[in-house]
Amino acid sequence: MDQKRTGIITFNRKPMTLVGPELQPGDAAPDFRVLKANLAPVTLADSAGKVRLISVIPSIDTPICHAQTRRFNEEAATLPENVAILTISADLPFALRRWRAAEGIDRIQLLSDYQEHSFGRAYGVLIDELKLLARAIFVVGADGKIVYREIVPEVNQHPDYDAALKAARQAAGE
Repeated sequence: MDQKRTGIITFNRKPMTLVGPELQPGDAAPDFRVLKANLAPVTLADSAGKVRLISVIPSIDTPICHAQTRRFNEEAATLPENVAILTISADLPFALRRWRAAEGIDRIQLLSDYQEHSFGRAYGVLIDELKLLARAIFVVGADGKIVYREIVPEVNQHPDYDAALKAARQAAGE
């Protein structure tokens, strides 16, 4: 049975329930299975040996998610070669493909957790009431350990981009 946690996030100031564990820096990053736009599966193990900045968004078709994804796509050019950026949402893979093509996003992976909510459950960011993912950032070091975690308390607010980017750079040895 999934662990359920309250008092962590709100959506439009309404308290929500998160499903899954409360991961902390130092914890081993759980593996997961999400989908690319072509429905091919992707796991954390697929990028083993790299630093992973995982940008978690509720839906690509909202202004903050749009801005967050564009920001990390732009920042990707400034990060060391051994940093991979994964943006994960519960959006359908087809919506992510449409958005990516319309926006010219080319430096990050857009991945869908709609099918199994594997990522959301493993990382404790599945919003039980909405079946969407909470806004969050995880940085996973090349050793597979979480080095940074931010779960944004109000889903309709931006994450701390600078802190996440700094953690990714540090983890990459920069």
